[in-house]
Amino acid sequence: MTFDDQEYLKRYSFIERILISSEEIQKRIRQMGNEISKDYKDSTPIFICILKGAYPFLADLTRCVSVEHEVDFMAVSSYDGGTQSTGVVKIEKDLKENITNRDIILVEDIIDTGLTIAHLTELLQTRNPRSIRIAALLDKKPARVNDVPLHYIGFEIPAEFVIGFGLDYDEKYRNLPFIGIMKG
Repeated sequence: MTFDDQEYLKRYSFIERILISSEEIQKRIRQMGNEISKDYKDSTPIFICILKGAYPFLADLTRCVSVEHEVDFMAVSSYDGGTQSTGVVKIEKDLKENITNRDIILVEDIIDTGLTIAHLTELLQTRNPRSIRIAALLDKKPARVNDVPLHYIGFEIPAEFVIGFGLDYDEKYRNLPFIGIMKG
C-alpha cells in the first residue's frame, strides 16, 4: 500500500504540517542530479552517504545522475536521541573505499550547526581526495555555528525540527515521503 502526502497527515496526528512535499523534493533532486552530472562529466565521483538520514536522498539523487559514479557510506552521530546536536561527532562506520585523488561528494540529509560536516570534511581532507563537495537536501542556515561551503542545496529551511525523507525523531518517521514538522 502506498500513501500520498495527505494520507500520511491523516494517519499520523503528530505531524503539524508538511514543510516540503514529496513532489517538490523529487523535482529538486532531479535538478541537483543534472547539476552534478554537468559538473562531473569528466570524472567518476564517489558519493559518500552520511547514514542514516541521507540514504533516501542518496538513492534518489544517484538515480538522477547520468555520469558513472561510486557510492560509499559513513555513519556518524552528533544527536544522541534528542532534537538538538550535542556538538560531539562520533564516527560509527568509516569508509570502505580509498578516496586518495578522487572527487568526493558528501551526501547529507540536513546541515544545521555545520559542526558535523565541518568535522567530516576536515577528517576526509587528511586522506588526500582530489576534491570534496557537499550535497545537502536541507540547509538550516539559522542554526549555523560553523560556516561550511555547500555546493548542492535542495532547500533552505527555518530553524524548526523536521522529520521525514530519512530524517528521524528517536529513529522513527524516516519513512515519510515529505519533510514535515512535528507538533510541539
